Amino acid sequence: MNHFKKIGFFSAFILPVLLIGGFYLGGLNLLLIHAFVFVLVPYLDFLIRTDRTNIPENEISNISKERFYRFVTFIWVYVQIGVLVWGFYVVAAFTLSFWEWLAFTTGIALVTGGVGITVAHELGHKSEDLEQDYSKFLLMTVCYMHFIIEHNRGHHVRVATPDDPATSRLGETFYSFWWRSVTKGYFSAVHLEKERLQKRGIPFWSIDNQMIWFAIYPLLFVGIFTFIFSFFLGRFMWEVPVFFFAQSFFAFSLLELVNYIEHYGMVRKKIDGRYEKVTHLHSWNASHMVSNFLLFQLQRHSDHHAFAYKRYQVLNHYDESPQLPQGYSAMIILALFPPLWFKVMDRRLEDWKEKVGV
Repeated sequence: MNHFKKIGFFSAFILPVLLIGGFYLGGLNLLLIHAFVFVLVPYLDFLIRTDRTNIPENEISNISKERFYRFVTFIWVYVQIGVLVWGFYVVAAFTLSFWEWLAFTTGIALVTGGVGITVAHELGHKSEDLEQDYSKFLLMTVCYMHFIIEHNRGHHVRVATPDDPATSRLGETFYSFWWRSVTKGYFSAVHLEKERLQKRGIPFWSIDNQMIWFAIYPLLFVGIFTFIFSFFLGRFMWEVPVFFFAQSFFAFSLLELVNYIEHYGMVRKKIDGRYEKVTHLHSWNASHMVSNFLLFQLQRHSDHHAFAYKRYQVLNHYDESPQLPQGYSAMIILALFPPLWFKVMDRRLEDWKEKVGV
């Protein structure tokens, strides 16, 4: 992979710079990060269009092993924790108006949810203990640790079927999907963890139950920082937990927006009573260059579901995969307005169904 593309994967680090710079500049500059994600990135995606080039097969193995690409994601973990702790400091030490607080909190969520959960998703699919630990740590900062269970052992098995909470249905609005995916996804993770424990002969209520720890860790995390800031500032800093849980809400809602987009209306055929194998035809794909740099090629989602073990730098574009008209930044805005979403996407979905014979 050429040096330009390598440098491109550092574009995610623009977000913390805009967030911090925008805060200290004050005023409408608090919205710099929002403008970058939802105005500039879609505009650049529109101008530059798509990058449909793939890594040659004979280079995939070597590029997959290059430490550079893991280094970028590892560095992000430390940047995110630094930004989040700085966020605790801001809400504890500064007096913010409601709109400033909202702009700041949603800006943090673009860091922790927009990029942080994307990195957690990438690392959570890998077998190395360090990558798994980093993934869980990132998910802890947005109160969504159960995602690593439900996504890997639930969603990837049941995707594009009625049994998958994270596959949005034809005609379903994002708002109804959000409730179903959040609630049923959580209970699915509980069930999957219960099954894992049963196979090992371990009772559900035990210290081996990951779901119990996944509920404790975020509370312990925010509790420690609430105590620290309360101690040094001489009063109970209720602003810290309120901010933490609010940015978590916005962050995992951003994840659910992406979930909504990725598989809208996708259905796998049943053959002899069993669902066909997941292929690159069962996820919406977007190979827009700018937003793919920002999201570590998450938008080449069709290849990710066909080959979940592949690292982000070697994911392929497939012309035959169903294609989104724009990258995720633009499609997220569209998904918030159901009539517009249905107008744009339902026609594309019908074309896909006709193509695959569903």
